Amino acid sequence: MKNSLNSKGFTLIEVLVALVILAVSLLALAGMMTTTTKNNAFGGNLTEAATLAQDRLEELRVTDWDNIVNGSNASSIRGLNYNRTWTVVLGPSSPPSPNDNEKRVTVTVDWNDGMARSISFLTVITR
Repeated sequence: MKNSLNSKGFTLIEVLVALVILAVSLLALAGMMTTTTKNNAFGGNLTEAATLAQDRLEELRVTDWDNIVNGSNASSIRGLNYNRTWTVVLGPSSPPSPNDNEKRVTVTVDWNDGMARSISFLTVITR
């Protein structure tokens, strides 16, 4: 009897308290996992949109001067629809056509992943 009173071990109460603390912390981690997954998906979608905008800008940079005009198109990547539009205006210090020497191009990519989102890139193309 004397030996059982001096035993060094955990009581049932201590084990139950430890299990409750572990359960609460695991529930918090599970909630963070869903947030992390959503943020990773948004980051991937934003990267795709930025790549589409940059691709269009690069295509317009190598296009003949007279063919750099407004336009739009749509793409579907991994089940998500991206709408890409580009607007071309003469630069503020550029003379009128046919002597124009500067065009400002804005490429905007819109998509909806449960929320309407958009990204825009602006560049200046010169002769």
